[in-house]
Amino acid sequence: MKALVTGAASGIGKALVERFLELDMQVAGVDREAVGNKGNLVSIRADLASRQDVDRLIVELKNHGPFDYVVHNAGISATGKFEHIPDEAYRRLLTVNTETPLVMTSALLAAGCIVMDTRIIFISSLSHSTGYPGAAVYGASKDALAVYAKSLRKSLFKDRIHVMTVFPGPVRTDHAERHAPPGAKAERRMEPGEIADRIITAARQRKKVLYPGKAANFVRIIGAVMPETTTRFMRLAIFEKLQRSVY
Repeated sequence: MKALVTGAASGIGKALVERFLELDMQVAGVDREAVGNKGNLVSIRADLASRQDVDRLIVELKNHGPFDYVVHNAGISATGKFEHIPDEAYRRLLTVNTETPLVMTSALLAAGCIVMDTRIIFISSLSHSTGYPGAAVYGASKDALAVYAKSLRKSLFKDRIHVMTVFPGPVRTDHAERHAPPGAKAERRMEPGEIADRIITAARQRKKVLYPGKAANFVRIIGAVMPETTTRFMRLAIFEKLQRSVY
């Protein structure tokens, strides 16, 4: 079996690569940084904010498919006051988080790298249920991805291609630490390995959506019942505590 994982050098992506390798799968790991070539792992370096890199990447991936799992995990953020973050940072964010997964999925389908019984997994965000004051464009990019995945799921159902969307909450990664407000407690975040295990299990079960863990499901419910209160809490817990822009 074969898997493709973007954002494979760290965080959830790295954990997924490790889990797939433990399952004796061949893995193509894509990242700006080297993922490392070992055993069944092939490292492919590409800047997913560059359309030129993405076009080259798609050509190379044709040599490694078709894939049983395609995980669009790569993502970047920009936190702080909206007006203090440069347009270029937002352009990169929207390209990496939204445009590139859409372009890659279409190209991989056309190239026959996504076939019957392939699992396509989109990593969205728990901000889908809460709003994300202090990271509005990040939230918008992940919401757009979720809506795309929901629509794509219906389109590919007849071809027996399964689409799942994951809405993780805070994860214990360097990326989360970099964008968290001062005083945020890392020990409350879920470990990447645990999320990776839940993702693979849910994909095997052909689930449509996954909110990993009790905390994420609690936020999902509260966000649906009391959306204004939940977003207000996010503003107090995150936005009001941000002391600088990070992008």
